[in-house]
Amino acid sequence: MDKAEKIRILIADDNEEARLNIRRMLSFDVKLAVVGEACDGVEAVQKAKELRPHFVLMDVNMPRMDGLKATERITLYIPGVSVIIMSVQGDQEYLRKAMMAGARSFLNKPFSSDELIHTINSLYQITGRKQYYPEAQEIAPPKCEIVTVFGTKGGVGKTTLAVNLAMHLAKKKKKVVLLDLDLQFGDVAIFLNLYPKHTIAELIQEGDSFDLDLLENYLTPHDSGLKVLAAPGRPEYAELITAAHAEEIINVLKAEYDYIIVDTPPLFNDINLAVLDMCTQVLLVLGMDLATIKNTKLSLEVLTILNHRDKIKLILNRASDDMGITIAQAEETLDFDVMAKVPSEGRVVVPALNEGIPFVVSNPTSKASMAVQKLADIIMQGKKNQKIPRKRSKKMFGRLFKQR
Repeated sequence: MDKAEKIRILIADDNEEARLNIRRMLSFDVKLAVVGEACDGVEAVQKAKELRPHFVLMDVNMPRMDGLKATERITLYIPGVSVIIMSVQGDQEYLRKAMMAGARSFLNKPFSSDELIHTINSLYQITGRKQYYPEAQEIAPPKCEIVTVFGTKGGVGKTTLAVNLAMHLAKKKKKVVLLDLDLQFGDVAIFLNLYPKHTIAELIQEGDSFDLDLLENYLTPHDSGLKVLAAPGRPEYAELITAAHAEEIINVLKAEYDYIIVDTPPLFNDINLAVLDMCTQVLLVLGMDLATIKNTKLSLEVLTILNHRDKIKLILNRASDDMGITIAQAEETLDFDVMAKVPSEGRVVVPALNEGIPFVVSNPTSKASMAVQKLADIIMQGKKNQKIPRKRSKKMFGRLFKQR
């Protein structure tokens, strides 16, 4: 492989021994080329601008400028350069800060050469070729729509929406697969009254690489034609599944299906970030309570930094006029327009959930069902959010969103 074809990497770490160790690990893959090193954040920004690597491996604790600040500057001002944060601190809050700064992935120190190489290669497959060869997207647009249903808080109706949307698309004779990536407590199967013989946990025990024939054996069919890849039967099995597994599954399925609907847990983790990179549309589910609006605003900021803003469709679930908060107030606070509203209709939705029959089937003429049908039309047409001018008014929730 010519040097020009290699994945170009800049290593930024103030510890010389750490840089040498990373170089050694990268040398195990001939597709990777280290094009430079930096010993602090300022030098990392300068060399990223000069060398234009595909990836910067960025340590956090460095002199002159820390890794998070350097990451923010690189992602804002140097197009086409992606950052992978390296740190001994691996808690969720630290991961959130890294994503807010614009990092594409996060590696906990110490990590193995296999972890490092796999992370780089996986990200390059998702982002590198799109950034450096944009004409490829024009030549071969994806046939499959990958729709990620994401909520910032449990209980907003994310799974209910995913199940009914997938069911409606299947009723329209589309080839649809519903992927339950809420790996600890996924409810897709029970919402469809399915008893899967196999789940994603059994699938990944077949190895890290799957073909369509193998994967089909682990999908649970529904009478409607919809197929489901169920979440593990027990929470402890969730840790068996990695972002690489999710990527491989989606890559195989998208060659065969018209729509992949992905239900996700309400957090930013490696698997969700990988799926968000791969998807073509994001349904961000909003509830009209203060906590959900706060979390939605934070999520919109993260998704914008990760260049996913154009994919987002903000969906208001359980829409009602008596919540004490108007849609206009929420839109102004979020600086984002609601694209679709699913009305609050408990007498229809709750029995449907308890019976395991989606309400688009049990009560297709209800207001909730009609709203889901309109949402499906929006998704099939690939409509994007368009900012609607509105009169400025005093923000109702300013106290929640002051800069910290």
